[in-house]
Amino acid sequence: MSITYQMPLPEPYPSLSIEEMKERIQKIRIKFGKKLVILAHHYQRPEIVELSDIRGDSLQLAQYAASQKDADYIVFCGVHFMAEGSDILKRGEQIIVLPDLGAGCDMADMADADDVEEAFAQLIEIVGHDSIMPVTYINSTAALKAFVAQKGGIICTSSNAHKIVDWALKERKILFFYPDQHLGRNTAKQLGIPLEKIKIWNPKKPYGGLDKTEIKMTQVMLWQGCCPVHMMFSAKQIATIRAKDPEYKIIAHPECSMEVVDQADFSGSTDFIVRTIAQSPKGSKWAVGTELNLVNRIAKENPDKSVVSINPFMCLCGTMNRIDLPHLTWALEEIEKGTPKNIIEVHEPVRSLARQALIRMLEMSVKL
Repeated sequence: MSITYQMPLPEPYPSLSIEEMKERIQKIRIKFGKKLVILAHHYQRPEIVELSDIRGDSLQLAQYAASQKDADYIVFCGVHFMAEGSDILKRGEQIIVLPDLGAGCDMADMADADDVEEAFAQLIEIVGHDSIMPVTYINSTAALKAFVAQKGGIICTSSNAHKIVDWALKERKILFFYPDQHLGRNTAKQLGIPLEKIKIWNPKKPYGGLDKTEIKMTQVMLWQGCCPVHMMFSAKQIATIRAKDPEYKIIAHPECSMEVVDQADFSGSTDFIVRTIAQSPKGSKWAVGTELNLVNRIAKENPDKSVVSINPFMCLCGTMNRIDLPHLTWALEEIEKGTPKNIIEVHEPVRSLARQALIRMLEMSVKL
């Protein structure tokens, strides 16, 4: 599990005003200058994004941090696997800090590396080792990334999933995709793989709950995992929006279910969603299927357009939202004292293997 217990914050942090916390944070940023970098994922609270050096997706942020040669401290306002990614790609002795250790990822936790290894062994029994290409979404633990590297596989992002999955399907008979079944299914379907050749592997059942004939006929095996936030959107919600105002364009993240992606006008990564709406004509209308903090931010950044959530009752990503001003203030002041807390370290051999899989993905994304 990537979620670790976070000790309650000591006083005075829970009692500080927003103005006090912002002032304290800014003082430390000025004091440390280039020696301190604050990264904010797209889904972070507005006040966290406001105080960060850069916002982006997990890979962009990790790459940015690695390029900061003068930085001694990287404070990652995201979730656990993202901070791990930053530690894997970092240069030198940078210290990676996660302000709240409880900021995990439900999806990443659905694919435990030991469970995946056991499933892989069961699959080998039936189809042989050289028949399986493991691919993990970047939203996964460092241990799973390392396992994939050991087996000759690769990592993908929502931006390059189409290229990576296409390559994997040409390399071996069966693609085993972790941990998000929806990104895997949506990508495979777009590549023309028939749904009857796409199967779900249930890790709680022997051989994934499948018989040998089903497994042998499978082209894409999907781990039974998902993003709870993106599962809150439905085709019915889309139909309701279009019935009320057909001018709305629907844009959804590929972590949404196949039914939602099929009904959407556009589907793509977080950056794709941001860029598509930003570049759309003035007065255009958009219903967006992704995390609410980002939807609200897009709406604010595009005041000449109408931007709403596909789900009118959408909630925030609970684990991502654990990063708040009190935790950020505390984390930065511990760094200032010379006693940094919540340091995220990926140890060997996992670190080298996971790095190998990430570098392979980056190189292949350029070639493909």
